[in-house]
Amino acid sequence: MSSSTTPALSRQPLTGVFATVPDPRDRRGCRHRLDVVLALAAVGVLAGCRTLLAIWEHAQDLTGGQLQQLGLPQDRGIPSESTIRRALAGLDADDLDARIASWVLTRTGTIDGRRIIAVDGKTMRGAKPKNNNSGDGDDGGGGVPHLLAALDQGTGAVVAQQRVADKTSEIPALKQLLAPHDLTGAVVTADALHTQTDTAQWIRDRGADYLLTVKNNQPGLKAKLKALPWKDVPAVSGVDTSHGRRVRRTIKAVATPDWIEFPGAAQVLQVRRTRTTTKHQPDGSKKSKRTTEVVYLVCSIPPEQAPPEQVAAWIQGHWAIENRLHWVRDVTYDEDRHQLRTGSGPQVMATLRNLAISLIRTIYDDPATTSIASANRAMTRRPTKAIKLLTTP
Repeated sequence: MSSSTTPALSRQPLTGVFATVPDPRDRRGCRHRLDVVLALAAVGVLAGCRTLLAIWEHAQDLTGGQLQQLGLPQDRGIPSESTIRRALAGLDADDLDARIASWVLTRTGTIDGRRIIAVDGKTMRGAKPKNNNSGDGDDGGGGVPHLLAALDQGTGAVVAQQRVADKTSEIPALKQLLAPHDLTGAVVTADALHTQTDTAQWIRDRGADYLLTVKNNQPGLKAKLKALPWKDVPAVSGVDTSHGRRVRRTIKAVATPDWIEFPGAAQVLQVRRTRTTTKHQPDGSKKSKRTTEVVYLVCSIPPEQAPPEQVAAWIQGHWAIENRLHWVRDVTYDEDRHQLRTGSGPQVMATLRNLAISLIRTIYDDPATTSIASANRAMTRRPTKAIKLLTTP
């Protein structure tokens, strides 16, 4: 997204964005506008609806005035569940993702003056096609949807998403995912799959920096990093006791030696994670288990500009994408058990879940809510709260 379009887009309500989405349906016999269908679906997901049937039932409970706010004419009934299903299944899901993500990007911020973007993928297991020859559960020939997403670490909002063939296809897809956005001054964090020289160079050419994990897919680079004299390097350490476990993270960083060749690498890091979990035994005693993992990373920002404690926060922020996005979609929205399989339907529903999560984290303002789930429940009781998120510029 170019910076020139940002001001106009940021002043547009989401219902206005929905109105720009191309409608692939035949206009003959089409009773309900696509933007209205999208608005009803988005309001339903904001209220915690997990299925298209639940979205339709939620729409049934809206008042006439509320429906008119979402664009439904006064003399028109709400679209049926099958109409909503067909409308969403026929969309160009990547185009919808791009339009919504560009709008969400205008609502995000920075961490210490930098925009930190975490990239990671997720397979939608519930959308696996049925094994039969009848054509039931056809997903358009694309197999189980694997979605690559970009999360703004500062706000927890999803700023890009794209469907890829499988996990290995994430490598070239990262460039396609981020290409529409102005990355100047941003930091892109990604797992070891994306630690590729071409990817690193592309990020640098876009005016951004990277923080990439080095694992066995780069054996030569990993061996060189492991061989550095880490015992002589000062460490920064911290302890995390959330989620019922104790994790100590120790991070060390040094400027990249000349003999380590990786495009733009300015510092290399070692992170040691010691995780202690305690389980209660039947006899009332406690049993602790300790595991240690050592991870190496490369970063294109020199240590004097990004000290270890700052990089450690970015690393932890990247690992948190599992909890802040994938876990929320699985647990709060039950995504992995949602068996919608037709056309673009699975990806579109994932997009609407991303949108709901992003709206709640960036715009929704209610001190009484403490989580995505509690915000969903609040908007079930008061649909006007959800409608306002879509209709307010």
